[in-house]
Amino acid sequence: MAILVVGGAGYIGSHVARALRRSGYEVVLYDNLSTGFRRLAQGFELVVGDIADQARPRPVLARADAVMHFAAHAYVGESVTNPRKYFHNNVAASLTLLDSALDAGIRRFVFSSSCAVYGVPKNIPITEQTQRQPVNPYGVSKLFFENALEAYARAYGLRSVCLRYFNAAGADESGEIGELHDPETHLIPLALAASAANGPELQIHGCDYPTSDGTCIRDYIHVNDLADAHVRALHHLEADKESGAESLAINLGTGRGHSVLEVIEAVESVTGRRVRRKLGPRRPGDPPALVADPAKAQSVLGWTARRNLTDMVSSAWAWMQKGSQYPRIGPQSAAKLPAALRARL
Repeated sequence: MAILVVGGAGYIGSHVARALRRSGYEVVLYDNLSTGFRRLAQGFELVVGDIADQARPRPVLARADAVMHFAAHAYVGESVTNPRKYFHNNVAASLTLLDSALDAGIRRFVFSSSCAVYGVPKNIPITEQTQRQPVNPYGVSKLFFENALEAYARAYGLRSVCLRYFNAAGADESGEIGELHDPETHLIPLALAASAANGPELQIHGCDYPTSDGTCIRDYIHVNDLADAHVRALHHLEADKESGAESLAINLGTGRGHSVLEVIEAVESVTGRRVRRKLGPRRPGDPPALVADPAKAQSVLGWTARRNLTDMVSSAWAWMQKGSQYPRIGPQSAAKLPAALRARL
C-alpha cells in the first residue's frame, strides 16, 4: 500500500514517513520545501510541488491508497499579522489537495490538526467534546479543514481521522532526523539553545498565570509517539473498509502538563548547563494550561504515549549536538545563499 505524505520533508511529516516505512508501507513524500528540508527527506522518493497545484500531485495521487496531510503554515503569531497567508494555504490550497485526492479515488485521509481548534478551554483536561472556539487564524484554518472533512464524509464517503496535536517535541532516537524550524519558536529547542554560552536568552512569556509556579502549562508529546499514532490512525481507516464514511477527531497528548519552568529544569538536568532566561509579559491569547484527555486515542486507536519529558529533552539535545555540524538555517534564510551552498542543506 502506498501512502502520500504531504509536507513529508517537515518536522512531524518526516518522522511519520519513517514510522510508515517501518510498518511496511510504500511512502512517497510531497513538499514544496518552503519550510521543509531535503535532508529530512533523504532515503525517500520526494516530489517537489505545492498543494495549490492541481496537476503536479496527480501522478503520485494515482499511485496512492491514502493521504496524510501535514503541509500547513503553523505560526500562531504570524497568522494574526498575516491571515491571508494562512487562509490561502491552510484552507484554499488544502481544499485543492483534498479535491485532487477525492478525484483520484482516494477515500482514506489523515489530517494533522491541532489543539488550537479549542481556543481557550474552560475545563482541563480537554476532551474531543470540548467546544471548538479558536482564538487565532491558525486555529480557525485548522477547524475549517476539519469541518470540510466532516462534510466530505457525509457527501462522498471519505474516511478520515483528524489528529489534534498538543505540543510536539523531541527527535528520532536514531539521531537521523529532528526538529528544524526557521524561525524556531518551540520551547525545548529554544531552552537548549539558551543553555549554550553563546546562545540567545530564553524569553519566558508571563510568570503570573494561575498555575503552580506562575508559568504556562502545556502537554508535551514526543514526535515519535505522534508518528506511531498516525500509523495506528491509518490502520483504523483500513480495518473495516465496509463500515462506510466516517470523520474522527482524536486528541494526541500525554494527559500530563508541564510548566515552562519544569521544562527548563529538565533541560538543565539533561545538559548539565544553566538555561539563561529573562522574564517578559504574557502573550495575548496564551491560555494558562492546555492538557489533553487522551482516553479516546487509547480506546479507538489502542495508542498511549510511551515517552516522557526527559526522553523528549534528551533526544532533542542529541539531535541538536549532532546537527551542529550542519548549517542550522531554514529555507527562508537559505534562499539568500549561493546555489552551491544551498544544495548542501
